[in-house]
Amino acid sequence: MKKYFTFFIGMLFCGSLFCQAQKTNTPVSNQLVVIANSSGPAISKDIYGHFSEHLGTCIYGGIWVGPDSKIPNTNGIRNDVLFALREIKVPNLRWPGGCFADTYHWRDGIGPQSQRASIINTHWGGVTEDNSFGTHEFMKLTELLGCDAYINGNVGSGTVREMSEWVEYLTSGSESPMTKIRKENGRENPWPVKYWAIGNENWGCGGKMTDEFYTNIMRQFSTYLKDYPGNQLYRVACGPYGDGYQWTETLMKDPDTREMFQGLSIHYYTVVDGWDYKGSATKFDEREWFETFRLNYDIDNIIKGHKAIMDRYDPAKTKGLVVDEWGNWFQVEPGTNPGFLYQQNSLRDAITAAIHLNIFNQHADRVKVANLAQIVNVLQSVILTKDDKMVLTPTYHVFRMFRVHQEAQLLKTDLKCEDYSFGGKKIPAISASASIDKDGKIHISLANLNPNKEIVINCPVVGSAANTVTGEILTAKEMSAFNSFENPELVKPVKFNGYKLRDNVLTVTMPAKSVVVLEIK
Repeated sequence: MKKYFTFFIGMLFCGSLFCQAQKTNTPVSNQLVVIANSSGPAISKDIYGHFSEHLGTCIYGGIWVGPDSKIPNTNGIRNDVLFALREIKVPNLRWPGGCFADTYHWRDGIGPQSQRASIINTHWGGVTEDNSFGTHEFMKLTELLGCDAYINGNVGSGTVREMSEWVEYLTSGSESPMTKIRKENGRENPWPVKYWAIGNENWGCGGKMTDEFYTNIMRQFSTYLKDYPGNQLYRVACGPYGDGYQWTETLMKDPDTREMFQGLSIHYYTVVDGWDYKGSATKFDEREWFETFRLNYDIDNIIKGHKAIMDRYDPAKTKGLVVDEWGNWFQVEPGTNPGFLYQQNSLRDAITAAIHLNIFNQHADRVKVANLAQIVNVLQSVILTKDDKMVLTPTYHVFRMFRVHQEAQLLKTDLKCEDYSFGGKKIPAISASASIDKDGKIHISLANLNPNKEIVINCPVVGSAANTVTGEILTAKEMSAFNSFENPELVKPVKFNGYKLRDNVLTVTMPAKSVVVLEIK
């Protein structure tokens, strides 16, 4: 009862300030009430996941250089990229696509590399790939990263047998033709594989299916994806893009269908001014800055819409929502292959990451997995490479700052903040979430979306004795600032001192266009 009483008092405290402001006709103060002793669900570490597709130089040149490369590597995997990804605690990695997944045939990527069949990447640039990075190389990468494998199976052009045998090859410890081949290829013991997607965007590049047709196909494929001793698959059914709620309804309404999967995917990209334009990643004005964040916020309503359907059929929340493709999608950098989707990454992308991760945290009861698109050299990546050089993007730094939320308990919060307005439209100027970890440390992540205004926000911490505060901040002089190979540390986190703590009320002065993460002990 005590924690509920404390929560009630906290809400009264918040409400009284609001009413007082209304009575005096003064603006509502920016305030984030944090209820420290009323924790919610655990924030799944897997919402901080990443996505690696055979697209452009994400795999070849970005992650994989081969064991004979002069670039320092471990079994062909770039050491600089490997060490950087360990630092942000990548929890899971999705592979081999994306659209590429529904053209990928896994047997082409096993065995002696000199004998592997080549493939034309018909989706992304029409380039020929030699399949030197295949199943064994990917699983080695996940081992080196210490992360879970998220494999996307081929439904669009593959067969039930092909996918079933891939699961057996990877995860079975019994004697069988598949495990015999695996052992001949140098792997005696099976690998643990946690996540398995049954197709990708099967409403589009994965086969242009209807929701009813895909549902039946999914049931068939899922039937033959076996849980071998020591491994249990988390099967992810292909869901819709954005607010395609009918697709979710079709998959969720039948109890027999619901038994065939554990997670339901959705995809959502932020595309300023539509797919034909997209805009530049680094040359933009305040209108494009504002529109990016306005569209970022749409993911909150999209998740709420899918949650409402899922809650109706699955009130116990046994099925997870999997946002396995998200991020900003801009025009490719001038002079690069249009099919490679290579774009720079600015402070705007960092704030986009903060908005999304805060929203995913807030929906921890249903959102169990999310994957930024993509990990290296493609779309909103955390790392850029060029030959032997590597750059950590502003988005990378947000993932490192926010890693403190992984597996922490979501804290109840109540945010009241001013609007950021532009062109007759408005959005909340502040994005926030809070959690408490197993050691009792509270973390608050904040983003100030306004590029022109410093914002002071009061954070009463109810139900905990706050003694010490530390923090980091990510910002830059220009809203289009980015890290280049010539200037790789223009945008990076520094120690943050813009706060005061008095009587369990934290007052934070956030500079314009900034991301701040605070730790309270």
